[in-house]
Amino acid sequence: MTPDPLVLDMGRQFASERLAPLAAAREKQARIEADIIAELGALGILGATTAAEWGGSDLDPVTYAALLEEIAAGDGAVSTMVSVHNSPTCVVLGTFGTDAQKDRWLRPLAAGAHVGSFGLTEPQAGSDASNLRTRAIRKGDRWIVNGAKQFISNATHPGSIVFFAVTDPAAGKKGISCFVADKATPGFKVLRVEEKLGQKASDTCALAFEDMELPADQLVGAEGQGYRIALSTLESGRIGIAAQSVGMARAALEHAVAYARDRSAFGQPIIEHQAVAFRLVEAKTRLEAARQMTLHAARLKAAGAPALEAACMAKLFA
Repeated sequence: MTPDPLVLDMGRQFASERLAPLAAAREKQARIEADIIAELGALGILGATTAAEWGGSDLDPVTYAALLEEIAAGDGAVSTMVSVHNSPTCVVLGTFGTDAQKDRWLRPLAAGAHVGSFGLTEPQAGSDASNLRTRAIRKGDRWIVNGAKQFISNATHPGSIVFFAVTDPAAGKKGISCFVADKATPGFKVLRVEEKLGQKASDTCALAFEDMELPADQLVGAEGQGYRIALSTLESGRIGIAAQSVGMARAALEHAVAYARDRSAFGQPIIEHQAVAFRLVEAKTRLEAARQMTLHAARLKAAGAPALEAACMAKLFA
């Protein structure tokens, strides 16, 4: 399977014309412009992993991975927003949500009217979903949620969050459930936006749920199914991060090559010096290896074959 060339051309043009020229300004301002988010929605990029039935563009995994590379080459921070929004957030709702939930939550996400967040990590628990402390207690026809989340992307953008909480402490991994909520829900709080070394335009936030009340129909999947839902996101999420890494590395290499051709020493461009050329060649070789590992994992996923190991290796290497 090869990526759809029309989609890639669209992504490449958008990245070069709309993302790259203002990437440094976004980094300085620590924000992604509302008009950029609207354009990402109009182009179908924020609906990339969503079925057409719910307003998405329903890209195959290989085309989606290649598209993320293009977006990341234009602006890494924007690619992080796009990646978290699409997978895992939209993927969870598209796979496990009811039709009513998809119509209410997934459709505006796919259109770019909302930006999605994924709330799994906590201060004491990273990808270890079995160590969560956020609690959701059933009271009549509502859930009362209390707890904290850490390193959550997109939380300052209007939209929704898919998150995980313990609903039955005695059941261990089988006592975790998945929920969806609007970020404007009373009790949902962004405590702070983290200071980072880079990708500052992509918000990474500490969250608190303080007696946040949710109707019972905002439970995603069955009660106790949250651990399984969280694990199901690992393949696509890691392929996405690998694709982002490839895109950012490609942009860095392109800048390095351009500089090496422009900078002269001892009467010739430094790219003509073996000490420089060898380093660029090695970088390009490693970059191509990372790209092929990423596309291999995406092809396995597209074929319905087990892809977790390939996705993990692609993410690690990229």
